[in-house]
Amino acid sequence: MMLAREVVEEEAPVAVGVVDTPEGLSAIHSPDCAAAIWRRPPMPSCQSWIDALAPERLPKARVVLEPGTVREAVSRICDASGTPDCAERERLINDTAALADIFMGLTPAPYLRLRFDVVTTNACRKFHIDAVTARLICTYRGTGTQYGISTNGAEPWRVFTVPTGSPILLRGTLWPERPSSGLRHRSPPIEGTGETRLVLVLDPISDMDDEYEMA
Repeated sequence: MMLAREVVEEEAPVAVGVVDTPEGLSAIHSPDCAAAIWRRPPMPSCQSWIDALAPERLPKARVVLEPGTVREAVSRICDASGTPDCAERERLINDTAALADIFMGLTPAPYLRLRFDVVTTNACRKFHIDAVTARLICTYRGTGTQYGISTNGAEPWRVFTVPTGSPILLRGTLWPERPSSGLRHRSPPIEGTGETRLVLVLDPISDMDDEYEMA
């Protein structure tokens, strides 16, 4: 595992683990690791297919699921979105289900919130930290999530971009360890560029009552 380090304060180093295997994402449990990125190349044929799809045919949904039901749910989401039924779609479904299994293995919870966002504007353009225990984000199409270190609440002076197709696992405000790392992330500003992003977001849900309050 390679650690990309930034310093928030003199005595508080912050590391982002850059790993080459899904097992490496367990680095998120290391005390000084605020996020972990699984560095993997996009699937060539599948990436070309996703990039060529009309935006209205990209999967889009927000659902709460029990573990083990993701593959079937994503298949239904693709049907509802008019995503063409083909080998590439099956690879996308299988990859999403695999990421969900990995995520739930690292952040156990009775439920999983799965969200597919189709983004064409400056959604979540401010650097922030999410009000969850942890969050997995994978940008299947377009520019990946951006992140940086915030010192005393200021905007990060150095910004990094997660490669397309590479999942990033981030700690949220409900992560049990303190103090906060200072790592912040955002959706890249793309408004006016004509770019369309397809973003998968996974959150652990421990209490359905909390999910209803957030909806």
